[in-house]
Order: sequence, then structure tokens, then C-alpha cells
Amino acid sequence: MATADEDDGDLTDMLGELRVLLPSAQLLSAFLITVPFAPGFASVMAVEKHVFLATFVLSVAALVLFSAPAVQHRLLRPLSNRSQFKRIATRQIVAGAGALSLALVLATQLVLSSVLGHTLANVVSGFVAALILTLWWVLPKMWRSSGRL
Repeated sequence: MATADEDDGDLTDMLGELRVLLPSAQLLSAFLITVPFAPGFASVMAVEKHVFLATFVLSVAALVLFSAPAVQHRLLRPLSNRSQFKRIATRQIVAGAGALSLALVLATQLVLSSVLGHTLANVVSGFVAALILTLWWVLPKMWRSSGRL
């Protein structure tokens, strides 16, 4: 069983990780909030508007999921069950990372389709998806299963 000091260290690590992830979701959400007010947005094709809406919702969901552990920690202080809180917070962070992963891929497609056309945007978005999938999701699982980290 983990001691209180180890749990505090885990919570500190978790909050440090959120300090890395949260600005990404904030910046993406802030950018996306401005898009519908741009002069050319009215002329965007319906499909691209759906991509935009999905990107925006995923970005906001990531923002909410990333900020939830900090708000919950503050409201629940002092924590009566640190281990359970850490498990719940971890699930929220992983769900937020999933939402941010999809939002980043869709944002790439949205921006590049306007700049480079749909075909090249889809190719580059596929590359970004593969990169995120590999670095964020596959490699950590491989490292854990091989006992490397």
C-alpha cells in the first residue's frame, strides 16, 4: 500500500503533467473560438463546418477533463481516499488526452484543407494521427509490457 508521501508525490506528478497538457487544450480552444467569427467562415463547406464543430467540442471536452482533477481536488480537500481520487483523476486525464488527440488531428485537417486542399490535408492529418497514436498511446503500452519503463 502506498504511503501518504507517495500519494502526495503521485498527485504532484499528476498536477505537473496537467500543467503540460492544459495549455495545449486552452490554446486550441481559444483558436477555435475565433474561427466562426472570421469573415470567410460563412463560405466554408458544410463538411468542414462539421469537422470544425467536432474539433471544437473535443477541444472543450479535453479542457474540461484536464481541469477537472484540480477543481475536484480543491473541492474535496482534505482528501479522505487519495488512491481512489488518483484513479479517477487518471481516467479523466487519459480521456482528456484522447479528446485532445482527436481534436489535434481534426484541427490539422481543418487548417491544412484551407491552405493545401483536402487531399494533402488528409495525408498530413493521417501522419499526425499516426504520430500521436504511436508516441502517446502505443509506445507507452509497449514499454510497460516489455518492462522497459
